[in-house]
Amino acid sequence: MHAIEKVNLADKFGLINDYWNPRIAGELNGQQVKLAKFKGEFEWHHHEHEDEFFLVISGQFEMHLRDKIILLNPGECLVIPRGTEHKPVAPIEAAVLMFEPASTVNTGNLENSQRTRADLERL
Repeated sequence: MHAIEKVNLADKFGLINDYWNPRIAGELNGQQVKLAKFKGEFEWHHHEHEDEFFLVISGQFEMHLRDKIILLNPGECLVIPRGTEHKPVAPIEAAVLMFEPASTVNTGNLENSQRTRADLERL
């Protein structure tokens, strides 16, 4: 069990100096609150069994779907339903909070990607 403490998002994002490498900021009911910085393009992928929630804290990014592109600015969020192919693209740096089941691997069906992070660091 972890101590009950508040999380200052600005402080936690200040500890992140790389991109596309989510960290765990909290856990509840089998779900994880993850923080990551995005910049550049990620890979097309999907998650067979998990929905994903993305909330932009600062910066902006585009969520590319096969039929459209959704631009997300600070304070805006998006849920990607399980099985939906998607590719985040961040022309400028974005600080993003994600909420998803603890079983979710960041690259979904691309298990051997260089960007796959199976064991996440806790902030």
